[in-house]
Amino acid sequence: MNIKLNPLLANQLRPPLPPFNREAAMEKVRLAEDAWNSCDPEHIALAYTEDSRWRNRAEFIHGRGDIIKFLTRKWVRELEYRLIKELWAFDTARIAVRFAYEWHDYSGQWFRSYGNENWEFNERGLMQHRIASINDLAISESERKFYWPVGKRPDGHPELSDLGL
Repeated sequence: MNIKLNPLLANQLRPPLPPFNREAAMEKVRLAEDAWNSCDPEHIALAYTEDSRWRNRAEFIHGRGDIIKFLTRKWVRELEYRLIKELWAFDTARIAVRFAYEWHDYSGQWFRSYGNENWEFNERGLMQHRIASINDLAISESERKFYWPVGKRPDGHPELSDLGL
């Protein structure tokens, strides 16, 4: 896979910047949610340091190139992906979120994946460390709760807590 990130964008500031207050942490979470709902691996990778370290489930990922490869594989398998992230806790340079996303596989089986992420940011607002724990639950199509068109969650759509998740 040939990965080409725009060098002019690769190390720009990614506000809001640490130290985080509650408002800034909530904004950072929503920006991350919006980016992931784009399902655009190269765009998403720009929010991470060049040497960012991840643990995603049992997979260890290092650097933007591996992030792009991982996300590309993810969305080949996870179709019609829709994600909601919710702030759980924060401090000066760290944010913890809980999330749920819905998707289906090629057979049409729907899933809701639940998880928690711990994020650590550098002074430029780039995420340098991400730890994600995720569990998948097979659901019927009638159990779905995320019905907006693929892409950014509409403003005013219920949050996880509002949906009882």
